[in-house]
Amino acid sequence: MSMRNWKSWSVAVAAAACLGIPIPVQAEPAHWNVDPEHSTIEFRVSHMVISKTAGRFMDYSGFVDMDAEAGTIKTIEATIKAASVNTNHEKRDAHLRNPDFFDIEKHPLITYRMKNYKKTADGYAAVGDLTLRGVTKEIMLTGNFNGVTKDPWGNMRAGFNGEGKLNRKDFGMVWNKTLDSGGLVVGDEVYIKLDIECIKDKP
Repeated sequence: MSMRNWKSWSVAVAAAACLGIPIPVQAEPAHWNVDPEHSTIEFRVSHMVISKTAGRFMDYSGFVDMDAEAGTIKTIEATIKAASVNTNHEKRDAHLRNPDFFDIEKHPLITYRMKNYKKTADGYAAVGDLTLRGVTKEIMLTGNFNGVTKDPWGNMRAGFNGEGKLNRKDFGMVWNKTLDSGGLVVGDEVYIKLDIECIKDKP
């Protein structure tokens, strides 16, 4: 803040105080850690055109810095261990971990960092950087902040849900096979579904 702006702000504050006008104070955002025991990170992708295969990641961490009362968010970050992918099929999961897909030996982590967001009529729309297989691309997630509650052990908890999609080829996942009908074994678009519960840091 420049000296001129500082003086103007000081005069305004002093005048407001003399007139008994309340001065708004912006609260510092609190730190909320993702609780993986009560959260899910899921995905769905077309399989042989006629159906969809679903999976999830089992090992991840993340946090949200926000003012829950005002409904404003400063930071969202998450880190996922790619090796924790689980589609309930051991052979398929092993294939997903190899260089055709996640290539976990070279790229063990998937990361997300929110860049900005806006409130919409239906909730929130957030744009962030997703880094997968060493490639960083912007993706959009839309969803809702479902509020805050206190659990029986005195912890404050917050809930979120979100959805988005990405093209796996943008991240170097180009493996596929063509069916006799002309379709592909694996679709390019991957749909993401998030149900996230966070616990507020205690002072």
